[in-house]
Amino acid sequence: MSREEIAAPEGFKALGDPIRWSIIQQIAEQDELACSLLEDTLPVSKPTISYHTKILAQAGLIEVRKRGRNYFYALRRDALRSLMDELWTMAPGPRPVGEAPTPRPAPESEPAAGDEASQQTALLTW
Repeated sequence: MSREEIAAPEGFKALGDPIRWSIIQQIAEQDELACSLLEDTLPVSKPTISYHTKILAQAGLIEVRKRGRNYFYALRRDALRSLMDELWTMAPGPRPVGEAPTPRPAPESEPAAGDEASQQTALLTW
């Protein structure tokens, strides 16, 4: 597979395992994650970690770099975005563009915080 291509079924299948999901979450928190850190945080053996990272790499979700005897993993954020785009094509609708604005204090003439008119909204796009 080229860097741009990712097959949705393989990507979703790879993300469907709790151990692989945990690996993706840990890698997402950093630019690059050493395999030794996964060994410290996951309740599985080194061969099992290797098995799961191989599946994630084959699905195109992570990149693996070897330096000496150590392996380092980086998340392919473009691949995750591609999977999200696949889902949006099946269920199109408004997509969040950014975070909701910071709440501002309501003047006394506006409805109270619990009223429907004062609820925050997110900017959406099609």
